[in-house]
Amino acid sequence: MTFSIVARSDDGRMHGVAVASKFLAVGAVVPAAEAEVGALATQAYANLAYRPQGLAFLRTGLAAADVVAGLVAADSGRAQRQLGVVGADGEGASYTGPGCHDWAGGQAGTGWAVQGNILTGPEVLDEMRDAWLALADRRFADRLLAALSAGDRAGGDRRGRQSAALLVVARGGGYGGGSDVVLDLRVDDHPDPVTELARLLDVHTMLFGRPDPQTLLDLTGDLADEVTALLGALGYPDDGSGLDDRLAAWAGVENLEERLVPARIDPVVLAHLRAQS
Repeated sequence: MTFSIVARSDDGRMHGVAVASKFLAVGAVVPAAEAEVGALATQAYANLAYRPQGLAFLRTGLAAADVVAGLVAADSGRAQRQLGVVGADGEGASYTGPGCHDWAGGQAGTGWAVQGNILTGPEVLDEMRDAWLALADRRFADRLLAALSAGDRAGGDRRGRQSAALLVVARGGGYGGGSDVVLDLRVDDHPDPVTELARLLDVHTMLFGRPDPQTLLDLTGDLADEVTALLGALGYPDDGSGLDDRLAAWAGVENLEERLVPARIDPVVLAHLRAQS
């Protein structure tokens, strides 16, 4: 009742899952991932025990295909299960039980697997695969979402649309570096969930994306004067504290603290400051 992609970034640092379904809150059921270990999607008549068990298998260094084999062999309901797995390296693996509702199937390659059931047809997975392979230059989260969007445009779940989710993990990649969850975005009930998920990803990127060092601007001269004036207009006047401190006070309220760099300013932060003034 779902279509998904599980994948690993080309450098092996990131793992993630993108999924959509005519099912309430699919992100609470299907995806699981652990930094530098792997990712999986359990769907159809989903066995949620696959998530901790699969990650435990991956931690031991088992290949994705062996993880799939181990999980389904011990499951009396395997005929109605569907599963996709990627590990820390090597090929991805996908399993579709013979009792899954048509159309159902999966494909896999190096570092990725796509799978779905109750789809409009095999073209859904073909389009997801092609999008993933064609967009190697994209940021990992954007690449996952592009593959999911391609499947959605190709027909997706033949029952309709309801929810979507995107999970990405990387060692120390979470908020403030204090977790491995780079992002965990969920659209639980929406008429166009994949489009809404794309909007959420754009917002997440603006708020929590790390600044590009090549684009940072020095907070000196006319730019420092402009930022001082803009902050003053927003209620952060030059009270003798440093410009960095006043900028940080404003940015914290706007949830832009992850984009701050001492003595410099991210163009994304500057654009938002100008728009707010």
